Amino acid sequence: MGLLIVLLLTSAALPWASSDPSDEACLTHLSQTLKDPLKNLQNWTKSTFANPCSGFTSYLPGATCNNGRIYKLSLTNLSLQGSISPFLSNCTNLQSLDLSSNSISGTIPQDLQYLVNLAVLNLSSNRLEGEIPPQLTLCAYLNVIDLHDNLLTGQIPQELGLLARLSAFDVSYNKLSGPIPASLGNRSGALPRFNATSFEGNKDLYGYPLAPMKTKGLSALAIVGIGLGSGLASLVLSFTGVCIWLKITEEKMAAEEGKVSQYMPDY
Repeated sequence: MGLLIVLLLTSAALPWASSDPSDEACLTHLSQTLKDPLKNLQNWTKSTFANPCSGFTSYLPGATCNNGRIYKLSLTNLSLQGSISPFLSNCTNLQSLDLSSNSISGTIPQDLQYLVNLAVLNLSSNRLEGEIPPQLTLCAYLNVIDLHDNLLTGQIPQELGLLARLSAFDVSYNKLSGPIPASLGNRSGALPRFNATSFEGNKDLYGYPLAPMKTKGLSALAIVGIGLGSGLASLVLSFTGVCIWLKITEEKMAAEEGKVSQYMPDY
């Protein structure tokens, strides 16, 4: 009887293995919006979503666990298609999201703002469209924002410059336009600064640290060249004119001398 009581007390003290309902909803919806043509995510099933973690052990490829919660998702270069589910924001313990080098389309969900612990956001080398959500500023711990090589449009939100921890920022090779916010292009104090490679490849994007945009029409070099060419042509014409005038004058003088010599007596 005493042994039975001990066993019951011991079992009651041990926590039951169960998933966080938020993580389960996050993973379920993400698997529904992503397409996996190469079947790289075969273990991403409903039964696994119910218990994806056991302490620091993950049962999902591409997922890393910390104390029973999903804290890192790295699904890179898997030929994934589809879109990013806004329900990804339910993974509230997520600190790193890397979906780079796939063929994911659609927009960047504004709901990512609820990932308040997010430090790394890498959605580069996909087919994402639309604007960069300014709400990402609410992810105050962001150290890395990498969105290069997509189809993003619109302006770079000025609010992103308020991210004091931001040390890596890349929006190159998109379709962004307008001025580069000074809070990102010309940061002051001890804040990390980003060079031109972070912004290049956007035809209608301008401002420091990018080189000045080429002005339409003739370049300054062309104008100088035309000016020099015109000056040289004028000089040649003027010189030619002087030569002709001298030649004509010389002939006239010779003719006059001939006339005068006819009337001069011989001595």
